[in-house]
Amino acid sequence: MSDANSILGHLRAVAGERQRRAESLDLEACVRALKSYQQQRFARTYADLLATTRYGAASRFFLEELYGPTDFAERDAQFARVVPALVRLFPQDIVATVNALAQLHALSEALDSAMATQLAARTVDRAAYVAAWQATAHPELREQQIALTVSVGEALDRLTRNPLVRHSLHMMRGPSRAAGLGELQRFLETGFDTFKAMRGAQEFLATVGTRERALASSLFSANLQDAVDEGRLCDTPLGQLP
Repeated sequence: MSDANSILGHLRAVAGERQRRAESLDLEACVRALKSYQQQRFARTYADLLATTRYGAASRFFLEELYGPTDFAERDAQFARVVPALVRLFPQDIVATVNALAQLHALSEALDSAMATQLAARTVDRAAYVAAWQATAHPELREQQIALTVSVGEALDRLTRNPLVRHSLHMMRGPSRAAGLGELQRFLETGFDTFKAMRGAQEFLATVGTRERALASSLFSANLQDAVDEGRLCDTPLGQLP
């Protein structure tokens, strides 16, 4: 499969999840509630990094651009429009990063839909989240999700060391807006500038990988009673759940 077809295939998978949710008000509401809950969880898990000067912006980028209930349909549509040109004109490492990002997006949306179908109500609390996580299962896909997240971050970190990339992004600002690609342009510039400002993302990404894997492991092994017993959770990864 060509790079362009691979990227577009992932974007079509995301669009398919959106269509599936649009056909069911209950599923749409549950997905939004789930995403909101996961955004709150992320804010708790990385409260220490959010409070730092060095890692705060990167943590907020993950929180606002990759997590949460925000509808990225417009950005995805703009993204799909430029894929053929991107694959034709940009270096392979950038194309590979875009492909990994699209794959992560598709996988995360599929897992969110699967979890949302396990929710009994449009509200999410700790016990409901743990139950839905365990019912959805697929530990291998959860590991892939974490690995892709870290991989995309590592690629962005490498790209920030290339001054030509930032210069090219700056030169694209006017043409992108004129072509109706302003949201995609904003996302790319924000991601690039955020990772560049960290002056090295190795520690940040290692922290993300370690904490996400610890939480995933705890979620799979948790006893549901533990999920509602606040006193047992303080010193465990499950204590990060709202």
